[in-house]
Amino acid sequence: MKEKYTIGIDYGTESGRAVLVSLTDGEEIADHVTLYPHGVIDNILPNSSIKLGHEWALQHPADYLEVLKQSIPAVLKESGVDPKEVIGLGIDFTACTMLPLNEQGDPLCFDNTLQDNPHSWVKLWKHHAAQDEANRLNEIAEKRGEDFLPRYGGKISSEWMIAKIWQILNEEPEIYNQTDQFVEATDWVISAITNNLQRNSCTAGYKAIWHKQEGYPDKEFFKALDPRMEDLIETKLRGDVVPLGTKAGELTKEMAELTGLLEGTAVAVGNVDAHAAVPAVGVVTPGKLVMAMGTSICHMLLGTEEKRVEGMCGVVEDGIIPGYFGYEAGQSAVGDIFAWYVNQVVPAYVHDEAKKDGINVHQWLEREASKYRPGETGILALDWWNGNRSVLVDTELSGVLIGATLHTKPEEIYRALLESTAFGTRKIVDAFHENGVPVDELYACGGLPQKNKLLMQIYADVTNRTIKIADSKQTPALGAAMFGAVAAGSANGGYDTILEAAENMARIKDEIIIPIPENVAIYEKLYQEYSKLHDYFGRGENDVMKRLKSLR
Repeated sequence: MKEKYTIGIDYGTESGRAVLVSLTDGEEIADHVTLYPHGVIDNILPNSSIKLGHEWALQHPADYLEVLKQSIPAVLKESGVDPKEVIGLGIDFTACTMLPLNEQGDPLCFDNTLQDNPHSWVKLWKHHAAQDEANRLNEIAEKRGEDFLPRYGGKISSEWMIAKIWQILNEEPEIYNQTDQFVEATDWVISAITNNLQRNSCTAGYKAIWHKQEGYPDKEFFKALDPRMEDLIETKLRGDVVPLGTKAGELTKEMAELTGLLEGTAVAVGNVDAHAAVPAVGVVTPGKLVMAMGTSICHMLLGTEEKRVEGMCGVVEDGIIPGYFGYEAGQSAVGDIFAWYVNQVVPAYVHDEAKKDGINVHQWLEREASKYRPGETGILALDWWNGNRSVLVDTELSGVLIGATLHTKPEEIYRALLESTAFGTRKIVDAFHENGVPVDELYACGGLPQKNKLLMQIYADVTNRTIKIADSKQTPALGAAMFGAVAAGSANGGYDTILEAAENMARIKDEIIIPIPENVAIYEKLYQEYSKLHDYFGRGENDVMKRLKSLR
């Protein structure tokens, strides 16, 4: 019997990555990255002079189709695998990345008469311009005593579906009225592949206030937000919500011609990038926190009960692995902070030194920062360069660097920024652990763990927990491929459950990162100082960050 394969596609912030995977052992046979032609749209609309406001972040939905067109044929060509042996396809996506569709299921920005309106485009996960709506939503929900609020750590984020929809209604009611459905980008791409639009339980649960037992909040809540949204769920958010691993449909003839796959290939419902990564590292039981580390971090954890945890992004029954409550938290910027520092702040001589040594600037800074012991720089930072997702859930917060002097070197600041993100993760770990959702060890996947050993040692020391590293460089894509195998089913050479797929396809490195006791002791002292700054600036004692933002 010939070996069978699936393809997983990970739609990130800047690009889409396809990986062709063996169903025997999860080996990645080929992978290909397609950069989004339009990237992140945060200044001016494409082919237009329309300027965007502060905190806007859009994308072009055609870029997602370009990934299918470029990357799937590329992995087939590179691998030499016969398309007949590719039995399934799965995708994952950044979330909440949402867009308005017309009655034909097409994005409104494809309409020439609407493309100059920013609200007709895809709102990327890091679009934070709906913060006013999120604040008002939280005030009303708290005043009404809505049961759903504690399931999201006490606050609904401006990054999520309802706040973004409300922003559209407030600022461009005509776009709202012309929208037939608001959907997650992951669900739209699957509908484009299969001609079948379904809402996956993961994004519905974590990003759109849907609950497996109770459904969405009731009409009275939406009426309290805005009478024009009273029927939102029955109209513009209508549709079946289906579990992860469900077969959404099959590849259409048009998409088969575009990709080189066979018409009728099984396609799984959409997923979220971080959530797809959990089974890909073999985590299918509680106590293991999975960190999907890239531009930001999503922290994923399984539990046996529904607990209330401050600042969590949500707890969803069967939201990650069937049979467990899936918890999510996160940090709005991690790799983005390091990239900002390198691109905007690091002096020219560092770039010159790195070039002379034959390494990139990140590698140079990591090497030099590794020469310092914990606490030796005398610098402390807060990791809020893109706001705070957990545990404060406040996008209006901003970064802090304290302790710098005229003698401070670039690598010292770099190390402080690495440490600040570890302290942010420690806040999240403590919030879960102290509220009855155990965190015994950490798993890391994504680009950062593969590139920066110093960063991972700092995380182990700050959290005082061992860390295991994913063996895949494209872990979410591997997880998406695993769900594609479940959509295909065992009768076609796939698997009937994600547990079976994980048992055969998940992979982690042999190397385990172990905390260094003397570092743990020093970082505990630094973490106490971080916590004081965290609460001083983040819990209302000094709202200087918000005053500065309003002045800007």
